[in-house]
Amino acid sequence: MHCPFCRHPDSRVIDSRTSDDGLSIRRRRQCPQCSGRFTTIETASLSVIKRSGVIEPFSREKVASGVRKACQGRPVTDADLAVLAQTVEESVRQTGASQLDTNEIGLAILGPLRELDEVAYLRFASVYQAFDSLEDFESAIAQLREDHPRDRRGSDAEASVDQS
Repeated sequence: MHCPFCRHPDSRVIDSRTSDDGLSIRRRRQCPQCSGRFTTIETASLSVIKRSGVIEPFSREKVASGVRKACQGRPVTDADLAVLAQTVEESVRQTGASQLDTNEIGLAILGPLRELDEVAYLRFASVYQAFDSLEDFESAIAQLREDHPRDRRGSDAEASVDQS
């Protein structure tokens, strides 16, 4: 690590701490030549291999913008999307891989998106799971209903009847 003051090619680590989110390490350093002190922040790089073969750094913003399209017209806020993107990043980092392809990231989005909004989940899943027919949608909807046996509209209607 070059000293930012005198460009000496070495420095000594005085203190190391992990950040609050646990994704980076903050190191306090001192130059042995000029005694200048500076801070570095180190993160493990996570790269995405696009379909074209191009490799680029992982971006939470790209995750949020991709999901934003599926959430158009749905009651999902930008804060919800930011939390989803953070959840996805934490999930893909836990795999231990330093490079992931876009399809793996798309699949990692499905779980948190399903919890956030089922309609947006279906829209997004239709792309990443390559739905070819109405049967694919029907199967996905049947799976959602299986996981949530009580129809939400039915329980809302029962609640409004009880209040009368």
